[in-house]
Amino acid sequence: MSITMTDGAIRKISSIKAKRQAPDYYFRIGVKSGGCSGFSYHYDLVKEPSSADKVFEFGDIKICIDKKSYLFLNGSEIDYVSTLMESGFRFNNPAAKRSCSCGESFAI
Repeated sequence: MSITMTDGAIRKISSIKAKRQAPDYYFRIGVKSGGCSGFSYHYDLVKEPSSADKVFEFGDIKICIDKKSYLFLNGSEIDYVSTLMESGFRFNNPAAKRSCSCGESFAI
């Protein structure tokens, strides 16, 4: 398996990189303990991946994920939604047994 991204997520990451004037940066995705369900997703822009990161490319977008987080994210689809009620990245994670109502945390 691998990580996939929707066109909406790719467009949003491109927009973030342009606003931060960081065209060559990587979009780092990770999982950490916390949130109301046990684990939460986090993401940021970084200049370079670490030597142990998994790296994925989607056109001009480069994603890096640390190996531990990849164990939780393998097979996930990353989407970006924007509605009147909410906007943000959504992780369609097959490993998640449940998630909180806001979608920011999950349980395995």
